[in-house]
Amino acid sequence: MKTVNIGLVGAGFMGKAHSNAYRAVSFFFPDVKAKPVMKTICDVDVGLAKQRMQDWGWESYERSYKKLCARDDIDVIDICTPNVNHLPVVLEAARAGKPMLCEKPLGKDASEARQMLRAVEKAGVVHMVSHNYRRCPAVSLARKMIDGGAVGDIYHFRGTYLQDWIVDPQFPLVWRLQKRLAGSGALGDLVAHSVDLALYLVGEVSSVAATVETFIKQRPLPEQVTGGLRARGAGRGKRKGKVTVDDAAIVLARFKDAPAIATFEATRFALGRRNQNRFEINGSKGSLAWDLERMNELEYYDGAAPEGRQGFKTILATDATHPYMQAYWPPAHNLGYEHSTINTVYDFLNAVAAKKIPKPNFEDGLIVNAVMDAVLAAAKSKRWERVRA
Repeated sequence: MKTVNIGLVGAGFMGKAHSNAYRAVSFFFPDVKAKPVMKTICDVDVGLAKQRMQDWGWESYERSYKKLCARDDIDVIDICTPNVNHLPVVLEAARAGKPMLCEKPLGKDASEARQMLRAVEKAGVVHMVSHNYRRCPAVSLARKMIDGGAVGDIYHFRGTYLQDWIVDPQFPLVWRLQKRLAGSGALGDLVAHSVDLALYLVGEVSSVAATVETFIKQRPLPEQVTGGLRARGAGRGKRKGKVTVDDAAIVLARFKDAPAIATFEATRFALGRRNQNRFEINGSKGSLAWDLERMNELEYYDGAAPEGRQGFKTILATDATHPYMQAYWPPAHNLGYEHSTINTVYDFLNAVAAKKIPKPNFEDGLIVNAVMDAVLAAAKSKRWERVRA
C-alpha cells in the first residue's frame, strides 16, 4: 500500500469532518489503495491551525496555502475553506500538480468553477468535489435500485433541504450571509446538495424557474455579537450590515436527458427542521424516498406489490450487502454523518492511487454551479432559464 501526505486547508467544521475521515479510513477500509498521512493543516489563523494540529492529530501546521501547495512533502491538497477561497487554492494546487479534494459548492459561481475545471484538466491531476451525501449507504443503494429498474421511468424528483439556524434576527452576519464570500445563501449551501443528488440519481438539469427570498435584510456585525453565535438578543441595537444572499429558494426544473420534472426547496428559516435533507423519486414502477435525519433508512414503494399489500416499506441499509457497509458494523448498527465523509475519502484515495478521475469531480461541480447561476437568473427574470455549464 502506498502512502500519501495530506495537506488540508481550512480548520473549521468541514476541516474537522475531513480530518476525522483521514484518521478513520484505514481502520474501516484496510484495503484502501493509498494510506493517508495527516501531514499538515493550514489556516490563515495560525493560532487555530496550531490548536487543530494538536486536537485532530496533524503532524504540522502552515499559514500559507501557497507554501503548502509548493511543498515537496505534500502529495494531496484537501480544500475545506469558505467558498471565496476555493478558486485561489485550487489554482495554486493545480500549478503544483497536486491531486485535490474540494468542498462544495466548487465555486461561488459557474465562472469560477470553469476556471477550476480548466486548471485541473490542464494539470492532469485527480480532482473530486466532496458531495458526501452520495456516499450514504442508503443513497448509494437508491442509485443501484434505480439502475436495476426498481422505479422504472422516473417522473418526479423532489428535493428539499430545510434548516432553522438563522431564524433569530440577532444572529450575526457570518460569511455564509455575504455574497462576496459565499456566492449565494441557502442556494449554494443547501440546494447544491439537492441538485447534486438529482444529478447522481436522475441526470443533468437543463432549465429552471425559480424564486428566492431574503427575509432578514440586515444583521448585527459579528464583532458586535456577544454570548455566542446563537445568543438571542445579542448585539441588539449595535451596528448592522446588509445580508446579500438568499435565505430561501424554491426551484422548478427539467432534465436534459429524462422526461422527469423536479422541484427543489431550501431554506434556513424552517423552524423545527434542523438539517432535513430529503428527496423523493416517483417512477412508473415504484418510488424511493430518503431523509438525512433518518440517514440509514431508504423508503421504497413497489408498484407491483399485490393489491391490499401496497405501501412504502423501510429498508434499513445497514447489511453487509449494502454499499460501503461491509466496512462497518453488524446489521442495524447505524452509521452517522461522519461516515459519509469517510466513504468519500476512501473513494478519493483509491482514485488518487489509480490516477483515475472519480465522481463527482470538478465537471460535476461546474454543472451544479451552472444550475445555481440559472436559478438566480430565473429569480430575477421571472422566466425559465437554460442551464449553461
